[in-house]
Amino acid sequence: MKMPRLSTSATLLALPLILCLGACASTSATSAASPDSFSFGLWGDMPYKKAGDDSKLPAVLQSINRADIAFSIYDGDIKDGSSKCTDDVYTDALKMFGAMVKPVVYIPGDNEWTDCHRSNNGGYDALQRLSHLRKVMYPTLNSLGQTSLALEHQGKAAGDKYIENVRFSRGPVVFVGLNVPGSNNNVILSAKECTNKSARKQEQCDASNAEYIERDAANIAWLTQSFQKAKDTQARGVVIVFQGDPGFDWPESEDSDESKLPEFSGYRNFMAQVEQQTAGFAGQVLLVHGDTHFFKIDKPLYSPTRVLPNFTRLQTFGSPSLHWVKVTVNPAAEQLFIIEPVIVAQPK
Repeated sequence: MKMPRLSTSATLLALPLILCLGACASTSATSAASPDSFSFGLWGDMPYKKAGDDSKLPAVLQSINRADIAFSIYDGDIKDGSSKCTDDVYTDALKMFGAMVKPVVYIPGDNEWTDCHRSNNGGYDALQRLSHLRKVMYPTLNSLGQTSLALEHQGKAAGDKYIENVRFSRGPVVFVGLNVPGSNNNVILSAKECTNKSARKQEQCDASNAEYIERDAANIAWLTQSFQKAKDTQARGVVIVFQGDPGFDWPESEDSDESKLPEFSGYRNFMAQVEQQTAGFAGQVLLVHGDTHFFKIDKPLYSPTRVLPNFTRLQTFGSPSLHWVKVTVNPAAEQLFIIEPVIVAQPK
């Protein structure tokens, strides 16, 4: 979990983009509405019990359930980063997703497996918690929620490696979800980091690093296959969803690049492939992640010589800001994705 660092610069950066999206929405409203238009929801990094989120969560679920959306995608972190990773955390999450009327696609976050080694998380073996997550959180090949959505998985059955990597299509858009969590994507850089506030042994950290190498290769393969499917089907858009903030430069400055820091090294191979695939795709790419807990839209991805204009990053809300994001896809509009933050009012 990467906690938010609020600043004026971040707020100012987001505002023009939000206003632009509002203008785009007004423009698209004047064009012929496509019968193939649909909307979907994005949410994650909630509820955090230690932040008092349990009392706020019902209003969020009700807001999403009442919305005119086809489905929602939850981008990870079903618990806070300093509570125990007991089995009931996962069953409680299943109950939460079971309260959703429309299909909900679950993508794992770091708090429910990567960070479970922490002493205040119960000192679990992170890879054992990942194995448990794969068995429990993917009981079928369909989505969660009261209405199911058929999904394609990289794994073939509950408990398989990479069962959590999913793909599906709706209209002119290919959606792909991947297990790319916070906490440097489960990369452990040193013996000191291995045992810091943790009961881990060195052999467990070695196993985690080996897990990262294997999963990173699987993620890149799944991403590449998904873009190829988008090209083969002449899709106009690709939506990529995972939990971790891969180190998009924050705050924005010319002399600091967060992605080059060692603590973001676990994302470099994957993000290089995102850049390469985006540059070779004629449609629009929307990358969605959580982890940082405040809403933001920007275009932070560059090829070596230019901004990639068809790439947009959307960072979702998270605890203690329990809100969600609605995205509308209008195939008749030049701007394929219209993004709307939904602020949930809590009962007084």
